[in-house]
Amino acid sequence: MKLLETRGLRSGYGRIPILQGVDLAVEEGSFTGILGHNGMGKSTLIKTVFGQIAPTAGAVRFDGKDVTGTPSHRRASLGLGYVPQGREIFPTLSVEENLRMGLMRLPDRHAAEESLATVLDEFPRLKPLLGRRGGVLSGGEQQILAIARSLCGNPRLLMLDEPTEGIQPSIVDEIIAILHDLRNKRKLTLMLVEQKLDFIAALADQVFVIQRGQITGTLAPAQLADPEVVREFVGLG
Repeated sequence: MKLLETRGLRSGYGRIPILQGVDLAVEEGSFTGILGHNGMGKSTLIKTVFGQIAPTAGAVRFDGKDVTGTPSHRRASLGLGYVPQGREIFPTLSVEENLRMGLMRLPDRHAAEESLATVLDEFPRLKPLLGRRGGVLSGGEQQILAIARSLCGNPRLLMLDEPTEGIQPSIVDEIIAILHDLRNKRKLTLMLVEQKLDFIAALADQVFVIQRGQITGTLAPAQLADPEVVREFVGLG
C-alpha cells in the first residue's frame, strides 16, 4: 500500500522555484532514502510534504487522502512526523518539556502519558536527562531528543532531514540502531533525507536520487558502495 504519494509536485521560495515536478511513492512499512547534493531540493521536498512550504503545482496524498492544502499541524494529526534539519529542539525547556511538546496532538491525558512512557522505554538514554535543559545536550543527544519528540505523537510516517549533521560517529551508529529498532517494533514507515552514503545505505530499502528539483533515478542501497554508480547517478563520491 502506498502511504505517501506526490504527483507533479512543484514548490520553492518566493519566486525561486526548487521542486520541478516530483513524482514519488512511499510504500507503507518501507524505509525510503532521498539522496542528492545540497541545493538539489531534498529539504524543500520534505518540507512541502509536511506542509511547511505551499506547493505551486501538483499534489500530496497521504494514506489515500489529498492533503495538498492541509496545514502542517493537521498533517501531523493524520500521522505525519517530521524531524527537521538542525533538530530545532527548545533549548530553554527541559528534556521532559520538549517531549511533552510532542504530545500535544494526542486526544487526552491518558493517551499522552502512555505515549511518553513508551517513548522513554524506547529511548532509555533520555531518562536521566529529563530535568536537563535541551540547550546543554550534545548534538547527538539533541538529535535523539528530536526523534523521540516526534515519536510522542505516534506518527505512521516519520521523515528525517539530515539527521547525521554535526553528530559524532558513535552517535550516528546509535541512531542507525534506533531507527532499525523503531521500524521493527512500531512497523513505522520512514523517509530519510541524507548525504552520507554509508548512513543511508545502512537503513534504506530504496534510494531516490534528486537533482535540480526532480527525481532522476532510483538506486538499491548496495549500489551506493560502488563509487562509479554514485558518481554517474548522484555526482557524489
